Amino acid sequence: MISYIKGKLVEKNPAYVIIETASGIGFYVNISLATFTQIKDKEEVKLLTYYIVKEDAQVLYGFVEEEEREMFKLLLTVNGIGPNTSRLILSSMSVGEVLEAIATENVKAIQSVKGIGAKTAQRVIVELKDKTKKTNWATSTKNTITYNNNKYEALSALIVLGYPKAGAESVLDKIIKAEGINLTVEELIKKSLKLL
Repeated sequence: MISYIKGKLVEKNPAYVIIETASGIGFYVNISLATFTQIKDKEEVKLLTYYIVKEDAQVLYGFVEEEEREMFKLLLTVNGIGPNTSRLILSSMSVGEVLEAIATENVKAIQSVKGIGAKTAQRVIVELKDKTKKTNWATSTKNTITYNNNKYEALSALIVLGYPKAGAESVLDKIIKAEGINLTVEELIKKSLKLL
């Protein structure tokens, strides 16, 4: 019904935003942490939306990227997962990380989201494995797989050099969070050595 909303950000926090459109109407839109991160410095915004009608409410969910909206809709098809759980998953994991967890059948990765048990995590993998293969997720999957390979190669090298796994992984995560996922293995190792 409502494909997107464009307007002034009147209020923003990690769970929702209020967007005032040119017509003067303020829309309350639920968002994920990933969307909040991308819009927190903006005053004007355009959010893709997904509209849900329940017995007792009409709720809008907003997304900066189409991939996030598509993953949100796919997660809703899983038995036992509602819109709030879908939003929680997308607040805890990137679309690429969800795709990789499904592709590699990594139950623990999905189970790491607060409130997701082993059975629900397994259902996500079983019910979405074929559906995610049919969709064009090239960018997210490619970036995440490259990032994970680089991270694990760097981690292996640091362990060989005698650093404890937990400490090395923590430092790598901080570097990736601060500088993005496009660092080479060599860059990750060099930056880690300065912090370890």
